[in-house]
Amino acid sequence: FFLIFNYKSYIFKVMKKRIPVGRSDFKDIIESGDYYMDKTLLIKEMIADGSAIMLFPRSRRFGKTLNLSTLRYFFDRKNADKNRRLFDGLAIAQESEFNEHQGR
Repeated sequence: FFLIFNYKSYIFKVMKKRIPVGRSDFKDIIESGDYYMDKTLLIKEMIADGSAIMLFPRSRRFGKTLNLSTLRYFFDRKNADKNRRLFDGLAIAQESEFNEHQGR
């Protein structure tokens, strides 16, 4: 739970963030304000690695689809400007490679 106090109108508001169980669309999770474990530095590692093929062995329910969705929104050329805002405040946005590779 998060407690927000508005000093001007003295109104208390309680907001509850949800855990996105069963959801794997990066944009949906970010825009809804749900909890998100920032794994965007995976993008930096992939760019630095430079391999033609990458294998992501993970057990069930370990975020494979969410990671691929994150990659899709990061490298998407068609909606690059809209998708750029999805990464605001995340670790990859602080990296120098962000502007060089996002949307390309």
